[in-house]
Amino acid sequence: METTEKQVLVFGSGKSGIGSVKLLKRHGADVILYDGNEKLDEEKVRENLEEAGKVRIILGKLEEEVLEELSLVVLSPGVPTDLPLILKMRERGIPVIGEVELAYEYGKGSVLAITGTNGKTTTTTLLGEIMKNYRGRDVFVVGNIGNPYTAVAGQMTENSIAVAEMSSFQLESIVSFRPHVSAILNYTPDHLNRHHTMEAYIAAKENIARNQTEDDFCILNYEEEIMREFAKNLKCQVLYFSSRRKLEKGIYLDGNDIIYRNQEEVPVCSIKELQILGTHNYENVMAAVCMAAVYGVPMEIIRETVKSFKGVEHRIEYVTEKKGVAYYNDSKGTNPDAAIKGIQAMNRPTVLLGGGYDKDSEYTQWINSFDGKVKKLILMGKTREKIAADAEKCGFLDFDFADTFEEAVYMAADLAEPGDAVLLSPACASWGMFPNYEVRGEKFKEIVNSL
Repeated sequence: METTEKQVLVFGSGKSGIGSVKLLKRHGADVILYDGNEKLDEEKVRENLEEAGKVRIILGKLEEEVLEELSLVVLSPGVPTDLPLILKMRERGIPVIGEVELAYEYGKGSVLAITGTNGKTTTTTLLGEIMKNYRGRDVFVVGNIGNPYTAVAGQMTENSIAVAEMSSFQLESIVSFRPHVSAILNYTPDHLNRHHTMEAYIAAKENIARNQTEDDFCILNYEEEIMREFAKNLKCQVLYFSSRRKLEKGIYLDGNDIIYRNQEEVPVCSIKELQILGTHNYENVMAAVCMAAVYGVPMEIIRETVKSFKGVEHRIEYVTEKKGVAYYNDSKGTNPDAAIKGIQAMNRPTVLLGGGYDKDSEYTQWINSFDGKVKKLILMGKTREKIAADAEKCGFLDFDFADTFEEAVYMAADLAEPGDAVLLSPACASWGMFPNYEVRGEKFKEIVNSL
């Protein structure tokens, strides 16, 4: 990709957008940073650009004459690809790519990429640890996990490894992005306010393997029939993981033992040796192990890393115990399916904190998963009325409303008795109350620790 002295517009001023600007400037582009939010403080945006040098910043409306100057547009993941402005750019013949595509064009080395509705961050973090123990410092954990790919692409060499967590938002705008090893963990309804249909959401996820060749590998969940159908059209080598059955080729759970089979059968470890719990986490481990194994990492390195892995922050994270009540931070439970995993991990009566931004989700399956464990549901945010209506449909009436996040946590602390748990697992995104689930989880821990 040649961008020297070309006029390039970066759409979105968040971390990914800032990373894109800096990478483009390093390669000689004349960059415009654009954000449709006219209320942003231009000086604060400029402060984030630091050493990037001269960058034109446009906030609010983008005038027609600006489009006439552009050679390329780079979208941040949060920018919908069907915005009228984006469609107008495409109609004018302006190439429109995503931040991941830009990073891939300028980055070097191998890419190992993971997508799916749930489990991406755990799998990516674990695979990152395995690869670091194998390769050392030349490993970069990037993408949806919070470290933009564009921020490190310029540091990568032919020997580098990028372990990338890829969201559907990032994958819907790729062109030539081609990981050497990819994985799709699972599909459940999510982000339908952005993708509109489940079919479009799945198609975006499937882009992760679109450009892979017979020299590459794709790891898929055998228990998802749609993935088995998808595999029939792939050019790359496919291996499966399964928590329910033995496989001829791939990785599976046999009783308490994780077994990897590719030419020969190799025991990985017992689930009793793992420090993370739940079938969903065993599947995450299997996906990471299989990806590392096909890359060529010795099983001994994989085995030792897996056994020492403690999980990730904000995912069914034990916070503390106060007055006999255990507090758990599952702020990363940003959709109903992820939040079901949080409930399933509880082994005591639970006061549950739920609600937040509306992603057009449906909550009855989540409520039906309470299975007698949830003694009270405290609802907050834009979705509280919608979740309450679904709860009533399911015959669950033990819910209360809180007007603020802080009020919700204090209500939970008052209601919980010794021997209970308080679980933040909202089944909704944090937007509208917090900038992201990490800030929400940190606030929860701050309040709990101050009780």
